[in-house]
Amino acid sequence: MSDAAATSTKGPLFAYRDMNREGALHHDAVQALAAEKLQSLWHALAAYKPSGGGSGWRERLGLARRPAESAPQGLYLYGPVGRGKSMLMDLFYESIAGGHKRRVHFHEFMLEIHETMHRWRQRDGKLQDPLPKIAAEIAKDTWLLCFDEFQVENIADAMILGRLFEGLFDEGVVVVATSNRHPDDLYKGGLQRDRFLPFIEVLKGRIDILELEAERDYRRDRLVDMGVYHTPLGPAADAALDAAFAALTDNAAGEPAELTATGRKVIVPLAARGVARFTFAELCENPLGAPDYLAIAKAYHTVILSGIPMLPPARRNESKRLVTLIDALYEHRVNVVISAAAQPDELSPEGDTAFAFERTASRLIEMQSEEYIQAAHLNANT
Repeated sequence: MSDAAATSTKGPLFAYRDMNREGALHHDAVQALAAEKLQSLWHALAAYKPSGGGSGWRERLGLARRPAESAPQGLYLYGPVGRGKSMLMDLFYESIAGGHKRRVHFHEFMLEIHETMHRWRQRDGKLQDPLPKIAAEIAKDTWLLCFDEFQVENIADAMILGRLFEGLFDEGVVVVATSNRHPDDLYKGGLQRDRFLPFIEVLKGRIDILELEAERDYRRDRLVDMGVYHTPLGPAADAALDAAFAALTDNAAGEPAELTATGRKVIVPLAARGVARFTFAELCENPLGAPDYLAIAKAYHTVILSGIPMLPPARRNESKRLVTLIDALYEHRVNVVISAAAQPDELSPEGDTAFAFERTASRLIEMQSEEYIQAAHLNANT
């Protein structure tokens, strides 16, 4: 058995301590507390058998379901980005034996629920509320759900979450989640939020809540260590940007996204966990302007930008857009990871664009400094 496999059989706390001992993590008292709570849950789950999952036969025979109160309390980790929430949940998830578990981005999970509801209603037009049956189907195979980035942003999700999670908890499903928000702040300011509030109480009754308020933003530490400006263009620079996206998103696959700027859509080709990835062509060879770049700067704490070419006078328009883009990112203290054909002060060495680019080159150099990287992102809520 490998050292990693042996550690995983002991639980997440031992895996966390190994990472500290090997220097992969800095000592952090709040993270250590979270690891201890996850270890306690790991022990509770080792002897746990769901009381509600697969209970359909009891209902058909008219027998009462065993109470789901025997299910261990789940855990909800919340706090700002870069505090290690997803890393800790991954250590826990990987230490759980068996195939009854699932780790999923919460947004992806809710899309699946809406699609499943649609299929159930098409199959049985008389079924008014398929959510209890959907919860029972989920619990047949999965009684540990680990949700990454638990957040509620639309009324369609808000209106079904209470019934869905009551069903899941009744079936004995245990939930572990990460979020940037305390449960009391979920869907804050949303339409008809009063109808959403009972879900918050249901959730708080079945999970422990722990804030990760660590002082360090570990993703920013990773940026300092790995470097953020890669030249020349080529396979090595491409690999560095791939590695940066993986490290900053905890290996999330990412998915496309859309932003709105002055009434029009801004397409984000790939994004995950506050990190957006673009090519130079996507941002600077298309007719985008300051409002588009500002929308990106407010929405993401890190932008990965690949393929900045040399910018001679013939590429005046592209150069001006890059200047505007970097201004927006700089003013909002967005971190950038870049691949480029040359160092910043060599990208536009001549012609009427060279003078305008001097400030941009200076900013690109400053954006590589540890002081800039560690500065807080000035997002829409700052």
